[in-house]
Amino acid sequence: MACALLLATAAQAQSAATADGLAPANTQARDALARQRDAESLFSVSAEGKALYERDVVKLDGYGYCGRSIALAEQGEFRQSIRAASKALHLGQADDNDDLKSLAQRDLAIAYNYAGLLDEAERFANGSLALTPKNPQQAHAPSLKVLGDIAVRRARYGDAAGYYGRSIALASDRFRPLVQVSLANAYTAAGRAPEALKQLDQVPVREADKLGPFYKRSRANALLGSAQPNEALLLFKQVLADPGTGDAAYHRLWASEGIARVEVARGDKAAALTSYLDTVQQAERLRSKFTSEEFKTGLFGDIQQVFDAALNLSLDARNYEAAWTLSEASRSRQLLDSIRDRASDTLAQERVSLAELQRSLGAGDAVLQFHVLADRSIVWLVTRSGLSAAVIPQGQASLAKQVDGFRSSVIERRRDTTALAQQLYKSLLSGVDLGQTDDKSTRRLFVVPHGPLHYLPFQALHDGRGFLVERSALAVWPSAAVGSKLLARGNAQASSLLGFGNPATDRDVPPLPGAEREVQKVARQFGRSEVFVQQEATKQRFKEGAASASVVHIAAHAELDEVDPLFSRVLLASTPSEPGLLEARDIYNLKLDGVRLMTLSACESGLGKVARGDEIVGFTHSILSAGANSIVASLWPVADESTDLLMTRLYRELAGGRDLMGAMQQAELEVQKNRRFAHPFFWAPFNVIGNGRLQVFNAVAAR
Repeated sequence: MACALLLATAAQAQSAATADGLAPANTQARDALARQRDAESLFSVSAEGKALYERDVVKLDGYGYCGRSIALAEQGEFRQSIRAASKALHLGQADDNDDLKSLAQRDLAIAYNYAGLLDEAERFANGSLALTPKNPQQAHAPSLKVLGDIAVRRARYGDAAGYYGRSIALASDRFRPLVQVSLANAYTAAGRAPEALKQLDQVPVREADKLGPFYKRSRANALLGSAQPNEALLLFKQVLADPGTGDAAYHRLWASEGIARVEVARGDKAAALTSYLDTVQQAERLRSKFTSEEFKTGLFGDIQQVFDAALNLSLDARNYEAAWTLSEASRSRQLLDSIRDRASDTLAQERVSLAELQRSLGAGDAVLQFHVLADRSIVWLVTRSGLSAAVIPQGQASLAKQVDGFRSSVIERRRDTTALAQQLYKSLLSGVDLGQTDDKSTRRLFVVPHGPLHYLPFQALHDGRGFLVERSALAVWPSAAVGSKLLARGNAQASSLLGFGNPATDRDVPPLPGAEREVQKVARQFGRSEVFVQQEATKQRFKEGAASASVVHIAAHAELDEVDPLFSRVLLASTPSEPGLLEARDIYNLKLDGVRLMTLSACESGLGKVARGDEIVGFTHSILSAGANSIVASLWPVADESTDLLMTRLYRELAGGRDLMGAMQQAELEVQKNRRFAHPFFWAPFNVIGNGRLQVFNAVAAR
């Protein structure tokens, strides 16, 4: 059992599903969806600010919280920045202080913009502009700039120029040059490079000197856009030769990337690839900087685009092995950028060669790995004996639309689900032969998704004859390096279960009586178990017991944090001193080396945030990094009765000695046989993540 279904189904759709003999939708669906949509609203943010302020031991005034919010945003701590601004907003509303309310909404707009949640950023920026602060320079000029940044990200360059122009008119002498460079960058992106150069000429020389390499790179990009590659190259080389400290290494990286683009413009793809590979090496040595002026503009560079550009050139050269190596490197890079110094992640540094990966595979094993680019994608099939690849003619936007449409069909239990599953199978897998393993039968398929494909239930893809799960057992890996490391850990008999079901949380969510039944049924498969339900299912008990348990099973509500996935949380029981929020960042700091399997039977527990680049950061990676071997987690909010059936069969198969991915395959096929649960919504929501070959119970003892 898990949380209420977040379904957008109308009564007509529910009636149709019932008429087909499927189980009815959960009646709490619309309420759950409404809670999710309201999570970042003005009312909710203010209410959260009030609760957080009341818990603060040392309380600041509203302006102090605003200062803290800006500092946290520039460090990349977006959720903490929003929390600080929410306290300022609460205090402003309590005192009916328009100045403080405007500044607080400015800070919320900045944090949401940095986090990539553009709708929320736009709403709070407009909220700031609707008020009358004491000093519009402080509140309105940055809010207008945020609106300009948002327009650029949406490729609405005319709107961006208007917002930036209004911001420049209001801005302080210190802030104005940043907005001017932002406007110039927008002109360059819009193909109006001569106007960008004119805008840059308006920046006073003294201010341009202060901006240093940031200004020079902006000018070099405008020169390149004006068909002046030699002049652009000269500026890029000046930045590259700058031995400065602080952000200089970051700017040198982007100067190297600029040189690669100059070579592309000259038509020398070989030289361009050399420069891109040099840039990749620099990126490997550099963690993202959140103190640079470029980050403050909201138009900061995306290191992942360097990997993608190099990968694109490798594909042009048909060097598919080099492209695979770049794809692997980009995944680790993105994770490092996402967690920065906030957590210790042992998996982020993992690397694997193609030969090492192949040696870790067994007969009948194959790795299906993807990388999604802007205009095309690639799929690799790796077996013990070779590597094959195919270019998929669809890129990020097209595949994201296809995946979203398929997921919506699954979650709404529509009749077109199988047809959409066939279309996706054709798009993604028509170029590879899944029978090309050593024994001509792909019994185990390890999938390494990328971008929007992280949200896709591969087990529910359909080749026209049957679902993929009917042919192969599946497991998901964050990267080939992580997967091969987890396979190398081998097996150890599971001797104990730590279970949590239906925690008594103080959040506005419905109780989960089915979760208690689920975890108690699972416990019967173990000789030794500890199960905590309702008020007993606390965060403290999890932290105290998880390290010594072989298997951890949590059946509870969960909430995905779109701002910062490290703040995604499972809702455990509240106590007078503890709200019971088990956050992904808490798990990073635990030692879970003895945990063979952790099951999160909770809302969308397997999901995190796919930002630029690829890596999903959230529960999945925090649990694996803490030492756990494997995870079972959900891709969408799941149903009560079918999940009970699936979990019961899963653990029964494990108790019989079957490996994890094989056990999940059998459990999914068992649920699928039930006419009421024949739709993929019921049988396909859970992914096996990590070591799918794991045998939780000793196979000999089981027989």
